[in-house]
Amino acid sequence: MKPYELSLSAAARAIATKELSPVELTESVLRRSEATEPSLNAYVTVLADTARESALHAEQEIQAGRYRGSLHGIPVALKDVIDSAGTPTTACSRVWADRTPTEDSAVAERLAAAGTVLMGKTHTHEFAYGLITPQTVNPWDTSRMAGGSSGGSAVAVAAGSATFALGTDTGGSVRVPSALNGVVGLKPTFGLISRHGTAPLAWSLDHIGTLTRSAQDAALVLDALAGHDPRDPASIASPNKHSECALSGDLRGLRIGIPRNYFFEKVDAHVEQVVRTAIDHLGDLGATIVGIEVPLANYLLATQWGLMGAEAASVHEGTLRASPDLYTQDVRALLEAGQLITAGDYLRAQRSRTLIRNSWLRMFDDIDVIAAPSVPCTALGREQTKVHWPDGSTETATDAYVRLAAPANVTGFPALSLPVGYDDGLPIGMQLIARPLAEPELLRTGIAYENTHKVSGQLAIDI
Repeated sequence: MKPYELSLSAAARAIATKELSPVELTESVLRRSEATEPSLNAYVTVLADTARESALHAEQEIQAGRYRGSLHGIPVALKDVIDSAGTPTTACSRVWADRTPTEDSAVAERLAAAGTVLMGKTHTHEFAYGLITPQTVNPWDTSRMAGGSSGGSAVAVAAGSATFALGTDTGGSVRVPSALNGVVGLKPTFGLISRHGTAPLAWSLDHIGTLTRSAQDAALVLDALAGHDPRDPASIASPNKHSECALSGDLRGLRIGIPRNYFFEKVDAHVEQVVRTAIDHLGDLGATIVGIEVPLANYLLATQWGLMGAEAASVHEGTLRASPDLYTQDVRALLEAGQLITAGDYLRAQRSRTLIRNSWLRMFDDIDVIAAPSVPCTALGREQTKVHWPDGSTETATDAYVRLAAPANVTGFPALSLPVGYDDGLPIGMQLIARPLAEPELLRTGIAYENTHKVSGQLAIDI
């Protein structure tokens, strides 16, 4: 196995025992990037020289006995909405074409303290406002879309041109591309990872999340990033040690809720079959399977768009007025539509969110984790704009992909997308959702599945 093929956990073990050096790992990942980038276009910027310098520094520290922990010497990619000092952060927009931040974001600070090696910045849908990432292609089939808005981060991890990556998730933007590219995407509890130094889209829905090759990898990254930061008004403290989640594969005592409504409606038949088979496997591992009714399901999407549309329009109000032609056509249309949302509608969306969140908290009195599809269908063709369902209805690609992801953003509950199978060679993801700060239950479930059903960690493209 070549170093770029290693998961974060495996690479960390090899580095800790000095079987592998950060320099060897970084060189392997850089060579992989050189091989894959011409066809995949995951990166806006690859920082090859900086990465080599960081890897050498990490190697020298480790040789001197100053090992910092599991992320030391590990190559990471950052979505191009997350600031790192001295590196252009453009949000893949002409609006920010010349922007180079002078300070690190909170997550860049924490990654630097952990000793990671920054590979570069990955492509995003402009200002993270979309679920396509049009610049980037899917490594499982380059005629298919990567998903978004953290599409570049997902593709880099799936292709081996980053060992792990960070993205943002406002309406599924970590979990959707993770599902479409066969990697693990974690959107933690709202506020658990500081967003300071990250371009906002909708401040009451925005999360920073992780994209990794396994749930165990996600636990390691979450431990490095979680914690209170007074610079983010939504920031909360982290009470858990996530990397210590149970590794036995035994899920006895865990109650898994299977929705009878909403989450399996308008879902591709093969996607549903694969996810239900994965759920049966969780039952075989000892979990108790419980049928549930999702409360206030008919209000979820309207609440998501009522909040996201208005807040995004507010964030971009000044630049949209001054330089509307600098935005891409689709993002400009969404921002202009958001300006039409009235204050009354926005307040009704806020009230609706409170009712939904409270009803979901009550639902979790009887369950620990919800299991459902991450997305209703596998990766669409790059030029495909609509999904046609057997009942005769039609959805836009964005509406289809946001539909199953939105509940965890509206409620702020943690959610994990886990690869569980394939349809005609394209990955299928299962989504796990838990109550606030119950990431250990999510990760325990994901790790148990991975340990007994090897789907996670497979690289997508053979070059």
